[in-house]
Amino acid sequence: MISAIRFLWNATSGHRLRPWRSEYLKWRIETYSGMKAENIAPQDILRFSWQEKWNLLRFLKWAGDLQKQAIAGRR
Repeated sequence: MISAIRFLWNATSGHRLRPWRSEYLKWRIETYSGMKAENIAPQDILRFSWQEKWNLLRFLKWAGDLQKQAIAGRR
C-alpha cells in the first residue's frame, strides 16, 4: 500500500490536488489505452481508472516489489 501511495505521489508531482492535469499520467494513459493525451479530460481519467482498477493495482504491486528488491540489493 505504501508503494502505491509513493508512486501516485511521485507521478502527480506538481499536480497533487488536480492529478488529471499531470502530463505524466496523461502520457501513461495515452501509451496504455491509445487515447490522445491532449484530449484527455478529468472524467476520462476517472473512467479509465475505474475500468482498469485491477490492472492498475497489479502494476502498483509490481512496482512496489521491484523497489523492495532494489533496496534489498543495495544492502
